Formats: sequence, structure tokens, C-alpha cells
Amino acid sequence: MFTIEALPTAEVRAYQAGALDAYGNPPERAISSGSGNPCRHCLCNIPEGAPMLILAHRPFDGTHPYAETGPIFLCADACERHTGEEMPEVLTTSPDYLIKGYGADDRIVYGTGSVEPTPQIKEAVEHIFARPDVAYIHVRSSRNNCYQARIDRG
Repeated sequence: MFTIEALPTAEVRAYQAGALDAYGNPPERAISSGSGNPCRHCLCNIPEGAPMLILAHRPFDGTHPYAETGPIFLCADACERHTGEEMPEVLTTSPDYLIKGYGADDRIVYGTGSVEPTPQIKEAVEHIFARPDVAYIHVRSSRNNCYQARIDRG
């Protein structure tokens, strides 16, 4: 059993209010094209024509060699945070995703990274979590390496 974790609401509300991103820049404002713009808070695709934010995000507390930073999208207006075990919309709209396990030290656990077909993500996550040295998993775009969500043990 596992849970899919979206970005925390307090962090997202700060970005929506203009807080600086991982590179010290205010989020860029744009209009969603309706496809390929997944919000990392509600974990839904931002509807076509809706305002959105584009910003640099580092899903780690500190900087170190494994602390990847990259672009993400957020709804510009308040949205509800995805919670729970159900596979969110943004993890069903691509044919596959990159998943990889991390240890409690926020370092990649080698041998856990793989590109998985969307229908096999749950099985792959369970397989990775069978390793006791894996604390959590990141899901990323298999095509652009953009951070999508974090998966924690349930």
C-alpha cells in the first residue's frame, strides 16, 4: 500500500502569491494549452485557457548532487490538493513514467529507476518498496524528466 503525495498546499499557496522558486525567480504566468500542463498540487491537467504558473522546483529540502531542480506547472488559482492512494489524472495521461526510489538520505537508491508503462506503475512501486532501503519514490515524466509527484509507503 502507498500514497501519492502532491506538493503541500502551503507551498503552492506561497507560489500562487508570488513566492520565489528554487532559482530565486517569481513564477511565470501563462495560459494552459490544455494538454501537457499537469498541476503538481491537484494532480490534474490544467484546463485549456486556464491561468497557470511555471516555476523551477526542487523536491528536496536542501541542495546536494541528487537534488534535481526542474520546471513544473501549477494552477494559478487555488485548487484542491490531491490526497490518497488513487492514481491521479496526471499519472494516467502518458504512456509511461520514470520512477525511482530514494533512501532516507535523499539519495537515489541505485537499481530502482525505470521507465514503466502507465498500467504497470502500481506493480513497479510495490516492487521498489519491497526494498527496505527505499524511503520514498519520485515519479517523473519519462520524456522530459519533470517531477510529477512523490509516493510514500502507506
